[in-house]
Amino acid sequence: MTIPRLLVVDDDAEMRAMMVQFLRQNGYIALPASTEAEIQTLIKDNRVDLVLLDVMLGDENGVEICARLRKDRDVPIILVSALSADHQRMAGYEVGADDYIAKPFNPDLLLARVKAVLHRARRSASLIYRRNTETFHFQGWIYDGKRDEVRAPDGVQVALSKRETALLKVFLANPHIPLTREEIAAALDVTGDSGGDAAGRAIDVLVGRLRTKVEANPKDPKMLRTERGVGYVFSADVEVEAS
Repeated sequence: MTIPRLLVVDDDAEMRAMMVQFLRQNGYIALPASTEAEIQTLIKDNRVDLVLLDVMLGDENGVEICARLRKDRDVPIILVSALSADHQRMAGYEVGADDYIAKPFNPDLLLARVKAVLHRARRSASLIYRRNTETFHFQGWIYDGKRDEVRAPDGVQVALSKRETALLKVFLANPHIPLTREEIAAALDVTGDSGGDAAGRAIDVLVGRLRTKVEANPKDPKMLRTERGVGYVFSADVEVEAS
C-alpha cells in the first residue's frame, strides 16, 4: 500500500513543523516547504499526493501559487488561511483549490479534510483510468472498447450516444460500488451553470436514458440501480478482457 506523500507549505516555521509532525504521526509522509520555489523543486523531484498550502506566505500569495500549479498539475490542493470570509474562500475555489481550511483549526478536522480530499482524488483517478479497459462482459451483454460497440445478449448492436457510452464505461469499471452523482459528473466532466445541483440533474437524465437502452424494464432497473442517499450502483458482475 502506497503511503500518501503530503507537502506542507507555510512560512511560519513553528506551524509548519507542528503540521509535519502531526501528519507523520498519523501515517503520512510529510515534506515541509515555505516558498513557491521549494514547492516546485519538491514536486519535480518527488511524488506528491496532496499540497497543504498556506495563503499568506510572506511576500508570496498562496492563491496565486495555487493558480499556477493548476496550469500543469492535477495534484490536490488544500488552502489553509486565517482569512475565512466567503469571498476569500471563493477566490481559492475559483483557482482550483480542492478545499479551504480556516486557521486556527482543530488538528483532527485537518486530518479529516486531508483524508476526504485524498479519497476523492483516488476515486476520480480510478474512474478515469479504469474505464479504458478493452472489453466488458455483463449479464450476457458485451461492450467492445476497441470497436466502441455495445451488444445485447441476443447479439443485436445497441446504439448509444458518446455520453451514454462514457457513462456505461464508468459503471462497468466500478461494479457493485455505489457512486455519487458528483463522482460520476467529475468522471464525465459534466458541469452546470447552477453548480452541483445542475450537474446532478444532468446525471439523473443521462442514467435514465441509458436505462432505456440496457434495462428490460427501465422503471424497475436490475443493473443501473438507484442507491438511496448516495447515487447509483451497477449491480451486475463484470468480466473484463484486457487488450
